[in-house]
Amino acid sequence: MKDFNDKVAVITGGASGVGRSLAFALGRQGAKIAVGDVDADAMAQIAKELAAEKIQAIVEHCDVTSLDSLNALADKATEQLGGLDLVFANAGIGAGESGAMWEYSEKDWQWAFNVNVWGVVNSIRAFMPRLVASGQEAHFVVTGSGNGAYTILPDAPIYTTTKAAVHAITENLHYQVQAGGLPVKVSALFPGPHVVDTGLFNSGRVRPQELQKEGVQGNESGINSVDDMKQMAAEYGIEIQTTHPDEVADMALRGLQEDAFWLLETTEDTDVKIRARADMILNRTTPVPATLG
Repeated sequence: MKDFNDKVAVITGGASGVGRSLAFALGRQGAKIAVGDVDADAMAQIAKELAAEKIQAIVEHCDVTSLDSLNALADKATEQLGGLDLVFANAGIGAGESGAMWEYSEKDWQWAFNVNVWGVVNSIRAFMPRLVASGQEAHFVVTGSGNGAYTILPDAPIYTTTKAAVHAITENLHYQVQAGGLPVKVSALFPGPHVVDTGLFNSGRVRPQELQKEGVQGNESGINSVDDMKQMAAEYGIEIQTTHPDEVADMALRGLQEDAFWLLETTEDTDVKIRARADMILNRTTPVPATLG
């Protein structure tokens, strides 16, 4: 898709973080934007800021754990903006787990799978039939994570597990679209190459009431922001580099203009870890944990 002008882009989890940056990056290139989110404060803020830049947009409450909610967003985007050209299944959370995984709350597992995995499945079910039926060039983009897709960081097993599943779903969708000769391009977006400075570590702000844990405030890991992560890492002599969400959005749009599947930017260190993991599998060597640094 060489030109985003006058295209309609739907972004779930679009009111903050990478989703917000995608909305502005696309809007500044002439796209019409449908933002779906559950964070009321962030929704009000982005609606005001999009309007200030005269970007044509709608901002709607959308809970990706509900197929009905996603269908409603698809209907509104089609009716109010004139169609569907790009869909970003971007909504995701971090459960904030810490310690031994056999001691995690079932509510953490449920919440992460509901949003990260079922959110993608529901997005596919809501949007793919419409994109296919249009018969026009379209893109379906899933936000995954290198933590789960191509390496394993054992400090966040729930998140890692959900993102491993997300990438399997994304790659399978890509193969099915190719096999069907369909005009929809599927892409896997990996925010990075460093830790992305978003509100992922503060996901508890949108945790549903029925999955709240009694007596728990914030993340059990003690990391509620990127700054918390930096400070904790510094205590062990590790310096954490970060990537701004705007950089991720710019990288994603460049890739989409080339119809790329892998919307991915890595560092030399990341490439070493990917090769080491592949070698470990091929050589049947005992796994050792990767590090964040």
